[in-house]
Amino acid sequence: MPEGSYLYCDVSLPVPLDQPFTYSLPETLRHRVRAGSRILVPFGTRKLTGVILRCHDERPEVPTRDALRLIDSEPVLSAELLALGRWIGGYYCSPLGDVLRGMLPLASEIRRGKVWTLTDSGRDAARQLLLDSSPDDPVTQVLRMLEKRPLSSAYLAKAMPLGDKAIRALERKGFIVSEDVQTERDPMRAPSERLRVELAPTPKEGKFNKPERELRAFLELHPGSHNLKELEDAVKNASPAARSLARKGVVTLKPETVAVKIAIRARHDLNPAQQAAFEQIRDAILARRFQTFLLHGVTGSGKTEVYLSAIETALEAGRSALLMVPEIALTPQMAGQFFSRFGDRVAILHSAFTDVERTEQWRRIRSGAASVVVGTRSGVFAPVQNLGLIVVDEEHDGSYKQEENPRYNGRDVAIVRAQAAGACVILGSATPSLESRYNAAKAKYTLLELPGRISGRPMPVVDLIDMRQEFLETRKQETFSRKLIEALGARVENGEQTIVLLNRRGFSSFVACRACGERVQCINCSLTLTYHKRDRRLLCHYCGYAEKVPSKCPKCDSEHIYFLGMGSERVEEELHRAFPAARIARLDRDTVTGKRQYETILNDFREGNYDMLVGTQMIAKGHDIPNVTLVGVISADIGLGMPDFRAAERTFQLLTQVAGRAGRGNVPGIVLVQTINPDHYAVRLAAAQDYQAFYEKELNFRRMMHYPPFAAMANVLVRSEKKEMAMRMSTDLGFLLNPPPEKLRIMGPAEAPVPRLKNEYRYQFLIKAASRKSLNELLQKIRAYAVDHKWSATALVIDVDPLTLM
Repeated sequence: MPEGSYLYCDVSLPVPLDQPFTYSLPETLRHRVRAGSRILVPFGTRKLTGVILRCHDERPEVPTRDALRLIDSEPVLSAELLALGRWIGGYYCSPLGDVLRGMLPLASEIRRGKVWTLTDSGRDAARQLLLDSSPDDPVTQVLRMLEKRPLSSAYLAKAMPLGDKAIRALERKGFIVSEDVQTERDPMRAPSERLRVELAPTPKEGKFNKPERELRAFLELHPGSHNLKELEDAVKNASPAARSLARKGVVTLKPETVAVKIAIRARHDLNPAQQAAFEQIRDAILARRFQTFLLHGVTGSGKTEVYLSAIETALEAGRSALLMVPEIALTPQMAGQFFSRFGDRVAILHSAFTDVERTEQWRRIRSGAASVVVGTRSGVFAPVQNLGLIVVDEEHDGSYKQEENPRYNGRDVAIVRAQAAGACVILGSATPSLESRYNAAKAKYTLLELPGRISGRPMPVVDLIDMRQEFLETRKQETFSRKLIEALGARVENGEQTIVLLNRRGFSSFVACRACGERVQCINCSLTLTYHKRDRRLLCHYCGYAEKVPSKCPKCDSEHIYFLGMGSERVEEELHRAFPAARIARLDRDTVTGKRQYETILNDFREGNYDMLVGTQMIAKGHDIPNVTLVGVISADIGLGMPDFRAAERTFQLLTQVAGRAGRGNVPGIVLVQTINPDHYAVRLAAAQDYQAFYEKELNFRRMMHYPPFAAMANVLVRSEKKEMAMRMSTDLGFLLNPPPEKLRIMGPAEAPVPRLKNEYRYQFLIKAASRKSLNELLQKIRAYAVDHKWSATALVIDVDPLTLM
């Protein structure tokens, strides 16, 4: 859009209404606004931050309100990213405002709050109450404070910790009214540990107090940048002094950069298979053409080295690169490999970082200071300049799919973005998704294969242990088979390490009564609660509801309560009992509560501080620990019985990935897989590590049942806190969709596999279509129906290309 002066702008706001809103521009903003910049506008009683979509002089037919303030002098979203946002909104049937909000990690710059003001009737009431009421009355105190000036909810909460009830009562009577406000956050108010201080290039002179003089003297004697928190040990009152000096122009305060542990990774020469794959990728990068490569390499085949070489090629060609990894695989250890190769040109985008840390990295990328970006799913929106290569590692991983609005798949969005930029895409995996492998077979993608491990290392030997036969021989229902116990003991004696997988959290799956059979269920979901022994509580893994372990049955008062099923916590306890001298760690969502704990546990295991690592799927992906020579899978059958057409594919991928953690050093690896379904093709072919055979068998099943990749699919969910309302809405939608349009198949409405979740009743439709265009047209029709009939913003959920049907 050419620069100029405009009277109006169309703004996308993060509200359920999927439409732009037109605002008139005050004189001071008309020559400064640009598409892609953020702007503060009034919306009802609130003030919201939106993104400018278009600037124009076309007078709207309805009266407009004035925009309040321009937040960015330069656009934060380029024309390319705005176009990508529009594509996501259209394809995934999501409001554009929600999409654009998810594309910007700049929440740390905006402070959101609520300001309370007296109404006219409230002002009259205040005058009367202040005369008649006790000065200690909370209502009187609130009115007295608000009569002087409007106050923020944060200020009132601090001044009157017990004033909530009085504020709610005054609001109900119409005496006070609230307004949502958004203001720019002062960077100098950040905690001292998140700030670095440095003497300004030309510090200004003036009068300074004692702490300010001491801090200035220290910085003159010790030039360079210092962490403000660490300075407080050397200079008394360094934090307030630094903030004061920054306002006077004597020092500069900047956000603390993200600390990353550097893993020194020796450069490896590419073997013939790696070299052949790299040469095809290099040719496409140098030709500046869009091309998607599927890099199918067995575990330990050296895919990362191919990525690094391809990124080097892109940088040498003057272009930038983006590496996407699953959420759980991006640790400082992994990012450190890229720092050791590319230095300060690397930026990291990770949800474990604070808003301030993410914002700082985002700005480095946008300015061009960082030309290599390592990020998780949302990293696909990084404002990378002159993009030449996108690498999607472990492209099959489910964490690339967002499970809340907008429900996009990061892998697919990466391909669309690369196509618009004329960049190459590498999709890497040892177990590619069926859709990606099918696209390679249809020549949409170029298939590159790495059939063997680097340095000629053998693949691990995988043994299936039939737990049915184990029970017949021992007459005991044990967690560990005799063979697994023996192998675990041998590894402890030899000083080797073991990974033990059970893809279920907690100690016991559920709690039941022996007398009446009652199971303790979540009050918000139609699911049983899981017993967590360490925390001594029952927990719902979906909504987070928790309660104490009952001493007697809530239904019949029987004291005969028992615990059924097992989780990773119980496996850890039984291993401690079997091997008292062994050092055992557990890695699951219960042990990883802080943002750095995941890396701490893994790093201790990598350095040999633990003999065994027990965990869920978190331990199955991407880790390269040479001393692991045994992997034990407690139950390969978890997940096979799920009511989901991808259950077999997920089981095959998980077993293959965890098996790949064994034997990555000089000692060959062994994998012992316990199962009660040794003949199931997903388990059997994972043990044989035969991806091609699994792909062909699963593809035949999908073809017969018209599942992806042979049909486009969407899951439409209708939900409400009232069951009657959910049933009525789903019935009405059923009448709208039947008879279905040509070449579309609609199943439902039916209860969702989990009928009640987070206090909402759920009914679903499964829609299959021969073409994506006809599917999208039907989904847009459903959205329009929901808007016309004034459904609530959360009543309708549309999931295009769903990865789970739960």
